[in-house]
Amino acid sequence: MQRRFRSSRRLIAMLLVFGLPGFALAAKPSDQDAGADGFVSLFDGKSLKGWEGKEAFWSVKDGAITGETTEDNPTKGNTFLIWRDGEVGDFELRCKFRIRNHNSGIQYRSKELDDFVVSGYQADIDGTGKFLGILYEEKGRGILAQRGTKVEIGADGEKKVVGKADDGEAVLKSFQDAKDGWNEYVIIAKGNHLVQKINGLTTIEITDHQSEKAAKRGILALQLHAGPPMQVQFKDIQYKKLEK
Repeated sequence: MQRRFRSSRRLIAMLLVFGLPGFALAAKPSDQDAGADGFVSLFDGKSLKGWEGKEAFWSVKDGAITGETTEDNPTKGNTFLIWRDGEVGDFELRCKFRIRNHNSGIQYRSKELDDFVVSGYQADIDGTGKFLGILYEEKGRGILAQRGTKVEIGADGEKKVVGKADDGEAVLKSFQDAKDGWNEYVIIAKGNHLVQKINGLTTIEITDHQSEKAAKRGILALQLHAGPPMQVQFKDIQYKKLEK
């Protein structure tokens, strides 16, 4: 019996060292050594490892996660690429993005429904500039904060503008069209306080006191919007868990 036990231990050790198909032995980003600034990368720049969505719409092009629809390949509803290596709670996310036409966004502390549909907080991306930088709640309370505002949501759900973030027009002027370059998005979520920034400018700041709807944890996902043909790309996706 002791010999069999030793053999079992050897087998387990070999699995841990070499791994076998079907075993998830690779460390998730939260377990990896972070850089000096505490950030870990959620995208390796060459594959969708750690992410999942409909293959008809998501791929890696030009070293970036790319979501794309065409006239011949439309999506009937909003569809999402979901980060599968964990959930986010209190965190800071940094990434670069560019968009050609239409609308997209970064979902955080969100819920997965079915068929790669997601609901929850969304840092909006809009090629026309109309919704760029706003905080939207997908399949929820709708627009929570317009660009350039500081908002408090009461326990009863009432939204109140309590101040100004950085100038909304300055945000639009900083925005790079897809043919001209990349933009930086920063999202900081700690407790019920949420901050979004584009190109170093704060687009919204919100305190969400509606406890039954203010998500504290959830999934991270990228949106591809239904409608006219579009392309959105993301790269340099960096994540840091914030201590409470």
